[in-house]
Amino acid sequence: MSNTVADLMRRNLLDVFNEPDPGRRARAIAETYAEDVVWHEPDRIVHGREALARRAQELQEQNPGWVYQPDGPVSVNDDLGHLGFRYGPSDRPVVSGMDIAHCKDGVIVELYTIVAEVPSPS
Repeated sequence: MSNTVADLMRRNLLDVFNEPDPGRRARAIAETYAEDVVWHEPDRIVHGREALARRAQELQEQNPGWVYQPDGPVSVNDDLGHLGFRYGPSDRPVVSGMDIAHCKDGVIVELYTIVAEVPSPS
């Protein structure tokens, strides 16, 4: 399967971090990321597919029922992708942010996640 940068950005958000089934998530991880992927979160750096899988499971367990929703279209510039997201209960996201990924040979090799709170309605 040949993945475009846009495909990888959507798979990262929806097929990996929204996937509750560990088996399906593991298959998506194998198809989406390089074996030695590096993921930069605001409070840690995760190295490798296995560590990324553990972290995705932790997020599922910390916030049961929460989902990631794309916030706008994927933007692509050569081998870089960007996708904004909202995260929280499906009817009331409480976090917004963005993922920026460097892609090479049809997989994500480095991922940066930037997070900000959703502003309260006035």
